[in-house]
Amino acid sequence: MDNTNTTSITLSDNAASKINELTSKESLNKKLRISVNAGGCSGFQYQYDFVQDTNSDDIVLEKNGATVLIDNMSAEFMKNAVIDYIETLGSAEFLIKNPNASSKCGCGNSFST
Repeated sequence: MDNTNTTSITLSDNAASKINELTSKESLNKKLRISVNAGGCSGFQYQYDFVQDTNSDDIVLEKNGATVLIDNMSAEFMKNAVIDYIETLGSAEFLIKNPNASSKCGCGNSFST
C-alpha cells in the first residue's frame, strides 16, 4: 500500500472514536472509506462508506483502532485536511476541514477548489 500522503491528512480523536463506535455495532472489521466525487452544489462532494476490503492504492489512516481509507485521487483533493466528527444541538456529522476548498456549500459536504 502507498502511504506517502498519510501524514498530510489527519484523523481527529473524535472521528476515530465515532468510527470505532459505528463499526463495533456491526461486530465486523470494517473501515471508513472517504472519497471525493464530482457533484454536489459546489463541484465536488465527499462520500462516506463502510467497507471491509482495502485497495492496493489506498492511503490508510489509523488512529486508536479506527481505520480510514482514501484513494490516491481523493487524497490529492484532501492534502492537509483534518477529518473530524462533531456533535451539536441539531446535528452530528463527520466534518472534513479542508484547506484546499476555496468555497463550500451550507451543509459542508460539497466544495470547490
